[in-house]
Amino acid sequence: MSEAGARDTAAEVDAARGRQAARRVPGAFVAGRVLRPSTKVLPEHARGHNRALVLQTLFTAGQQSRADVARRTGLTRVTVSDLVGELIAEGLIVETGQRDGSRPGKPATLLDIGRTAFQVLGIDLSDHSAFRGAVLDLTGTILERAEVPLAGRVGDDALATVFELADELVSLSTRPILGLGVGSPGVVDPDGVVLEAPNLGWADLPLRSLLAERVGRPVVVANDANAAILAEHSFGNAEGDMMLVKVGHGVGAGLLLGGSLLSGGRFAAGEIGHVVVGTDGGEECSCGKSGCLETWLAAPRLEARIRRAPGQREAILREAGRRLGIVLAPIVGALDLSELILSGPPALLDGTLAEATRETVRERTMAEFSGDLVLRMTTLGDDIVLRGAAVMVISAELGVS
Repeated sequence: MSEAGARDTAAEVDAARGRQAARRVPGAFVAGRVLRPSTKVLPEHARGHNRALVLQTLFTAGQQSRADVARRTGLTRVTVSDLVGELIAEGLIVETGQRDGSRPGKPATLLDIGRTAFQVLGIDLSDHSAFRGAVLDLTGTILERAEVPLAGRVGDDALATVFELADELVSLSTRPILGLGVGSPGVVDPDGVVLEAPNLGWADLPLRSLLAERVGRPVVVANDANAAILAEHSFGNAEGDMMLVKVGHGVGAGLLLGGSLLSGGRFAAGEIGHVVVGTDGGEECSCGKSGCLETWLAAPRLEARIRRAPGQREAILREAGRRLGIVLAPIVGALDLSELILSGPPALLDGTLAEATRETVRERTMAEFSGDLVLRMTTLGDDIVLRGAAVMVISAELGVS
């Protein structure tokens, strides 16, 4: 990146920081709320909630008649017809034809979400080698992909790479863009400010507002592990209270409790990568401490350690899994979690490392409560953050997930 370009990017950051205030972003994804509306609410909040309720019913159940939607939601048929008419006009609901004539009377007209009417852009900043992006439809299906090598860039150079990727995704879209979702490493506040991402050299970076100005569409930015657990919730058939550990450039976790995403009072819930594991020291971490979980588990660290001692591969993976189990055991015990999900390179995580993690958690918690704990790899593979980024936008703009 040229010196002039770096100055321009830095000026954009400074200007955006100056505009950043302690405000809620209208339509932003809100951590802590129940993700899937299922009941009616008070009259003063009814219309927006009931719109989301109708959309959520079709999003999860698929094709339904107006009467089906009324029965499932508890709304009156008049209310459903009114909302459906509005949503059809906006392109968010489509009529798909009539139900077969096996039932008596006039066949009902079936409805569905307009799953291809809008597109969502997703960006994943969690990988240590490249920033990845995709154009998705409302079902989370990836339609187009783009990737920009990271090549060790940090600070303003890394931000310029995000801009480059966002511009390419906009050019690849073929339908109206509902919004752009970004999964970023580090601590991210509800306004999309990356408060701290040591591996990218970012601090107090107003990424959401910078990207919103750049692409001219709604933007949602959240921690990459939080994006990943939202994808698991919407597309991975995960149920109950769960924790997802995301291993990539760094290590982070997302927590879903009682149907709501847990963010914490300082937006750092799940920042387990910078918990020091044990008292025996260890490698220096990007945060300045030594022996953080990230130094044992982050993909670049593990790969480098195995390259230096290929004959010790199994022992290295087992020790990394043990360290992860040491960190997870008190969390499982405190929150009574039923499921732990690992997301990252399967060649590193699946097998020896996962088994060592499972054994360590069970050794360090009460067997009668953790004996049936599920620890598994995600079913969504490398696209989990991209699909989670789409979920954030769909949730923020339509109220469904």
